[in-house]
Amino acid sequence: MLDPRDLYTLAEEQPEEGQLDRPVLVHALGGFIDAGNAGRLAGEHLLSSLEHRVLATFDVDQLYDYRARRPPMTFMENHWESYEAPQLILEEVKDVQGRNFLMLTGPEPDIQWERFVAAVSELVDHYDVRLTIGIHAIPMAVPHTRPSGMTAHATRSNLISIKNTWSGNVQVPGNVAGLLEFRLGQAGKDAAGFAVHVPHYLTQAEFPDAAVALVDAVADAADLTLPTGSLIEAGIETRVAIEEQVSGQPEVAAVVSALEQQYDAYVAGEGNALPLADGPGELPTADELGAELERFLAEENDRKGRGDV
Repeated sequence: MLDPRDLYTLAEEQPEEGQLDRPVLVHALGGFIDAGNAGRLAGEHLLSSLEHRVLATFDVDQLYDYRARRPPMTFMENHWESYEAPQLILEEVKDVQGRNFLMLTGPEPDIQWERFVAAVSELVDHYDVRLTIGIHAIPMAVPHTRPSGMTAHATRSNLISIKNTWSGNVQVPGNVAGLLEFRLGQAGKDAAGFAVHVPHYLTQAEFPDAAVALVDAVADAADLTLPTGSLIEAGIETRVAIEEQVSGQPEVAAVVSALEQQYDAYVAGEGNALPLADGPGELPTADELGAELERFLAEENDRKGRGDV
């Protein structure tokens, strides 16, 4: 393996000795499953709401497949106006009470996973991180009218207090966040992760309620005070938009009602584990149920972007 240290550069301005006091590191890397864009929404919300500064930047050119995920460029009449370069950044963030924690955000590396994980592990040691937490979201056959469930996992069971609403054994595609948690656990370091459950018919839309659940889970596990006000407001607006669409389509309303009954039976202890993805055979697939809802929400976002009332 090439030297992991060559993957990142520390910023000139670093915390003074003892300033961080064994911080928590939260990572929200885009590229793996993030239903409802919940992980992205949670990460962007925290960075836009709290004071932060860059501590280290990764050399994205060594990790990113530009042809698989082409970064946007803007062409204006006769010249290139802008380029949205991908960035992998480690930042120091202060919570509402002024307590420090770290955040790693950016695209999941396409290559050199082990080297990247080794580099992050070095930074965990460098900043004396006490707990590393990953966040993302997975599609489930659950209704948007019920609280967002969660699947939590950790290198030690006492690192998490959330009761999972889905459990079982399943083999999934590899991902950097999972590999990081796995390798940290092998090294005897504390690490955890939270996967919030998003209605499978809203996987491609933005679902702020799930982002709220992720922020709250991180706050609880890391003993931090994190804001959720604007996410809660966005969630209310999103639910109103969904209800408008559902109420106008009896067949969709019937499916949501069936999901509610299934969810309530599970909570009451009358059902089996909540199903992943499409759920029972009599329920429609995510594509069948979600197409109209996602189209409607996209139109709502476009309307708001234009300033329409």
